Amino acid sequence: MFPYLLVEILLGSCYCSKEGSKTLGRPELFGPSVVLVNDIVDFKCQLLSYPKNETVLLEFFKEGNRNKSLGFYSSSDGEVATFPIVIKTYHQGNLECVGTVQNNSHVEPSVSYPHNLKVIEPVAGAKVIIEFGGDEFFEGETLQLRCTLTSGNHAFFKWLVNGQPVLQSPLHHVVKDQLFIYRSTSADSGSYMCVATNHYNATRVFTSNSLEVQITVKDVISVPDISFSVLTEDSLNYFALVTCQSIRGTLPVTFSLYKGTELAYNTTVDERKATFKIPLVLDRHLGWFQCQANNGNEVAYSQWLPLEVVSVGGPVAMHYDYDIGENYAVVGLRFYCKATKGSYPRYRWFLNKTLLQDRGDFYYIFNQQPDQSILMLSVEGSIAGTYHCEVFDMFDNTTTISSKKKYIDRNVLNRLPVSVVAVVFGCFTFLVVLVSACCFIGVLFRETKKGEKSILNQKLSHAYEDELVCQISGSSSSRLIISGHVGVP
Repeated sequence: MFPYLLVEILLGSCYCSKEGSKTLGRPELFGPSVVLVNDIVDFKCQLLSYPKNETVLLEFFKEGNRNKSLGFYSSSDGEVATFPIVIKTYHQGNLECVGTVQNNSHVEPSVSYPHNLKVIEPVAGAKVIIEFGGDEFFEGETLQLRCTLTSGNHAFFKWLVNGQPVLQSPLHHVVKDQLFIYRSTSADSGSYMCVATNHYNATRVFTSNSLEVQITVKDVISVPDISFSVLTEDSLNYFALVTCQSIRGTLPVTFSLYKGTELAYNTTVDERKATFKIPLVLDRHLGWFQCQANNGNEVAYSQWLPLEVVSVGGPVAMHYDYDIGENYAVVGLRFYCKATKGSYPRYRWFLNKTLLQDRGDFYYIFNQQPDQSILMLSVEGSIAGTYHCEVFDMFDNTTTISSKKKYIDRNVLNRLPVSVVAVVFGCFTFLVVLVSACCFIGVLFRETKKGEKSILNQKLSHAYEDELVCQISGSSSSRLIISGHVGVP
């Protein structure tokens, strides 16, 4: 500090000459660095050493704007110049003090080092502006909000939704006075407000809260499901209740029902389901139907549904199978009941003309709609009796078709069926016959081989004898010839 002052003193008391001109020492400007707008603040400027017999004009400027003086002071004896200023926001920035020797053009003016001033203006008039997205839009779009002020600077901004701070995330960014929400969903709907804050010297805090802005992010309607049920108003009039239903989507929703390319019905409802009543003719194909759903964005289409209701028809088939445990004893029994045709069959099970409910002590009924119904029995209970099932239309129980009856008890279940006995006996008989045939064929083959061997032996014996005779005959003739030859004179 002391070397700096020494340099300033030396500079303030010296003149630097260049081609006859002199330079005034550098003035010093000092004052507060942070001020509040509209406060009256004094800035001071001085030369540590004045030239002799000269009057110095000290002027106060905003750096870069010498055309507008913020204050001036003439001094001939080294007084400190004081510049009282009513602070405005435009005073913020670098300030400077310029010293000029009056009535002496040979001395060049000098300028102080810049003094940076920060002006605090209390925040006021916070307001949320929707810059992109609108106050109502569909999910997936970007929402961009800005917090504007009628006055105030050096502010910090905080965003609230439904009274809670907006949490920063990869899809939620706060950049200065702006809030960005990317790939928005309906969870981003709510009342948004901004809070602007600035402070002066950490002792005075200024805050401005905006009014809330309601943002609604709509859910896109999902692909609707289409189904129908049958309604009977009397024995002759039937209707198909076609239901269109989506699992998500902002209300209201407009549902339209098409038969082929022709619009059959449409309605706008405050729920995600609509039902249409269509006259129905049994056992007739009434065409292909499709649901379309729209809540203001894109139209969602269901699959095509054929509208046809076939009455229950017979015969009704009932059969059973079972599970076998240790010692080949039956431990579980299942009856199956199935109608030949029918779109909406309903099944009933009977034991000795007693209607069985869904579940009992020794049985359980499982309906595989619309294919068949299964009656599962535990043989540990009292299962003896005559079983049968009945089938009728779910929408009309006036016509019932019954299956054949079947008597079941433990003895029947554990008795080998005739078919099984027949198969076992047949297999055994087949094996006996097969073994006997093999033995008979073996005997025949053996006798045949034995006969062939005997004949072969006989032939070989005769051949041997013939050969032997020939050999004997040949030897006698030779001897005769020799004898005759010798006896010749």
